[in-house]
Amino acid sequence: MKVLAAMSGGVDSSVAAARAVDAGHEVVGVHLALSAQPGTLRTGARGCCTKEDAADARRVADVIDIPFYVWDFAQQFTTDVVDDFVAEYAAGRTPNPCLRCNERIKFTALLDRARDLGFDAVCTGHYARLCDGVLRRAVDTGKDQSYVLAGLTAEQLAHALFPVGDTAKGEIRAEATRRGLAVAAKPDSHDICFIPSGDTRAFLAGRLGSRPGELVDGETGEVLGHHQGVHGFTVGQRRGLGLRHPAPDGRPRFVLGLQAATGTVRLGSARHLDVGVIEAHRPVWAVGAPDGPFECIAQVRAHGGCASAVVEATGDGVLVQLRESLRGVAPGQAVALYRPDPGGDVVLGSATITATS
Repeated sequence: MKVLAAMSGGVDSSVAAARAVDAGHEVVGVHLALSAQPGTLRTGARGCCTKEDAADARRVADVIDIPFYVWDFAQQFTTDVVDDFVAEYAAGRTPNPCLRCNERIKFTALLDRARDLGFDAVCTGHYARLCDGVLRRAVDTGKDQSYVLAGLTAEQLAHALFPVGDTAKGEIRAEATRRGLAVAAKPDSHDICFIPSGDTRAFLAGRLGSRPGELVDGETGEVLGHHQGVHGFTVGQRRGLGLRHPAPDGRPRFVLGLQAATGTVRLGSARHLDVGVIEAHRPVWAVGAPDGPFECIAQVRAHGGCASAVVEATGDGVLVQLRESLRGVAPGQAVALYRPDPGGDVVLGSATITATS
């Protein structure tokens, strides 16, 4: 099989490419240049797609003896991921840029180009498993990335390879050492790749400027303070609210909801963050659309935020009724749905959250 290996310059994608070679595939490595002005060096574990990363990926390709190219996807990444991220926050929603990058860049733009060039599949270093076309959680549950892949269609999954999903992260690093790959001890990238400073609020303020509004008590309507834009907040947030006085009961306040049209940020106690019902739209079904209500495990964050649920399709959306409440669920996030088998590791589908109650 002719395989295009997406090589970020990290240890996971490097070992994934090497394993694809070992499996007998005809492998070509490609590094995606996602920034029009890539930094020379990353800052520790922050950021990715730098010049350093491209050089690391090239050295790995030399060691495992495969052709290697750098493809410029900067404009498409800016439009489909960065601009989307900013627009979602401006609208009072909380997006997941990694999920969007997988959907629109790695398994749409990249896969489309790969297939146009005669490749059969795209190989990545994601921690997930594919078994007969079915997406499953990774063996290393602490590194599992099936949540950010749950929005892929069955057609996209049919042309994907995830070679490291059956192995624990520590073993992947050990394997990279045995193979003589210089990236064996390279730190994992954290936070949002296009915000290497890690300061999301400052990044958004630089793009959106000041959009003043009020901090309001969600129960009484009392104005508790003012802010410079709803893009500085997300549901469930506790720190950085800028309040001068504590709540009457002395307990911390949290962000309960955002209204971008009025610039209102609603605050309240932790108990008001509990969610029992999730409404979501644009569902993607990995194993076929359901023909009626079904039991599943719903997950609302990349790591954690899981609960048993009953899901029902509703026209162009889904209604997720949780059997146990979840806290801090924000519109804009994805809800991934897993089969309720022991382990709950088979992905059934995913949708984007629009409202909670």
